[in-house]
Amino acid sequence: MNPIFHALFQKSRYLTNCLNEVLKQHNLYSSQWAILYCLHNHGPMTLTQIWKYLNVEAPGITRAITRLEALGWVLRMDGEDKREKIVTLSPYAEEHLPAITETILAFEEEMVGALTVEEQQQFIILLEKMKG
Repeated sequence: MNPIFHALFQKSRYLTNCLNEVLKQHNLYSSQWAILYCLHNHGPMTLTQIWKYLNVEAPGITRAITRLEALGWVLRMDGEDKREKIVTLSPYAEEHLPAITETILAFEEEMVGALTVEEQQQFIILLEKMKG
């Protein structure tokens, strides 16, 4: 096995676990934050657009959206086709996003603080060179 993959998988799990710990104060998980971040950056999206963008299974997104809706973070509306659902951030989410963003920025700085700006840019370039 190429050690790059093992290192990436290990670091990915570690970052997810750390982010989940940090997001506890906002009663969110990293998977939920990914959806909120996606909606914040792209505006209202269909369920299909969300799962394709996040590159995850459709049933998982549907469950996460249902949970976020129950918690008041998102609103689900009918699209042009009654089978299509459009998801958007709720007013509650819009109100709380600045505090969550502050938490995320502090987390990110802690995680990459040992890397110079140049190293961070090089890391992104290397990741983009990988297929996919």
